[in-house]
Amino acid sequence: MNDKIGFAPDEIDTAAPTRSARLKWVVVVDGSLPAGRIANATACVGAATGAAVAGLLGPDAVDADGTSHTGLPWIGCTVLAADGAQLAAIRAKAVASDGVFVADMPAHAQLTRVYDEYLAEVSTRAPEDLGYLAVGLVGPRNRVDRIVGRLPLLA
Repeated sequence: MNDKIGFAPDEIDTAAPTRSARLKWVVVVDGSLPAGRIANATACVGAATGAAVAGLLGPDAVDADGTSHTGLPWIGCTVLAADGAQLAAIRAKAVASDGVFVADMPAHAQLTRVYDEYLAEVSTRAPEDLGYLAVGLVGPRNRVDRIVGRLPLLA
């Protein structure tokens, strides 16, 4: 589904504003979900994205006592709200867009407790029939902005 997308080591500039990064990261979540399900969906999509996109995380931060705190996304991540139909349309546009990484969370991911059951459920459905809870995108800033339009921030 996705070509390898990420940052080369020489592109990582943690001293620059997030808007200057070549790539933009957004997570679009179904804003009608209860808070716990929103948190779960965004965390799962974020974990999948962090594992797949090279150079996304900055170095660990070290506090005054010398304790290390895990590196966070140096390009930032905007969390937007949409409804189910918008999520499906965003995913379809993003998958068809060259240079955009897509991580999604179909509804069945929150309905099963066994990963193999989730895989079995997804394997029997077409993408448009999965009912997405969240979709994460990483890609060129202008391309991602065109895909998500003017969606509001998650409130």
